[in-house]
Amino acid sequence: MPPKFKRHLHDDEVTGSARSERRNLLEEDSDEEEDFFLRGPSAPRLAARSDKMRHVQNQVDEVIDVMQENITKVIERGERLDDLQDKSESLSDNATAFSNRAKQLRRQMWWRGCKMKAVIALVAVILLLVIIIPIVLKYRS
Repeated sequence: MPPKFKRHLHDDEVTGSARSERRNLLEEDSDEEEDFFLRGPSAPRLAARSDKMRHVQNQVDEVIDVMQENITKVIERGERLDDLQDKSESLSDNATAFSNRAKQLRRQMWWRGCKMKAVIALVAVILLLVIIIPIVLKYRS
């Protein structure tokens, strides 16, 4: 069971104490070995590390440039995809409108065909009646 009066340290307290401890260590008299560990390497070693740091920084800069180009390309690709999506939606709307108009036109043509067949049938019946009625009446009398 944990103790009831447990104190939790905050980040501010930890970093503040680490800074004050480091400051105390640096201010006291110490030999060169301790200075090396506390302050870092001296100038000749620093120059070699500086070249390495420049080399690494150049590599980081190159990677940043490549990533910026990639991001630009992705953004451009996204814009092209948006344009393509807009065009495809427009094409889909036009296709639906065309399909509806084609169905309407097909129905109109079917009714026109039915009307034409009815007119032809009516004309044929009238012609038959015109031809047959006088013949029937002639034979009856």
